[in-house]
Amino acid sequence: MSSESLLKDNVILVVDDEEDVLDTVEEVLDMCLVTKAQDYDTARQYLMSYTYDIVILDIMGVNGFDLLKTSVKRGFPTVMLTAYALTPEALEKSIKLGAVSFLPKEKMADLEEFLADIVLKGGQPVWGKLFDKLGGFFNKRFGPDWKERNKFFEEFEEALKKDVS
Repeated sequence: MSSESLLKDNVILVVDDEEDVLDTVEEVLDMCLVTKAQDYDTARQYLMSYTYDIVILDIMGVNGFDLLKTSVKRGFPTVMLTAYALTPEALEKSIKLGAVSFLPKEKMADLEEFLADIVLKGGQPVWGKLFDKLGGFFNKRFGPDWKERNKFFEEFEEALKKDVS
């Protein structure tokens, strides 16, 4: 089954303070019903008023971590999409707050494929697949020993391996 057919007619909320990012996500996800919000207040109102199959949040500029808490509380699978907050600390916080994935804006062209993974898993976290696909990217960006420098990621990776077996 193609990622396009998996995502067809999914209702998506995307929140980013950059209009060009919102427009790009809408183009990439043209098979979905995309709602866009450019600020925290609008996004919070949408999260409290409507139901979404997937929520995509920027971290910087829209208070993404607070929105993540609201989105998770409402039961929406939530993806963090970021450029400036692309750090191991932001990745860890996203995991701990209940995001199902974390994507660099540099990989926005692959957004459809990553969201299809989430749909296939019924909205459950896809961290194992994400690390398989973006492990090299994260190593290059954070340094090859980034997981070893943070005990959380060592334990998290061990837990992921147990989930697979």
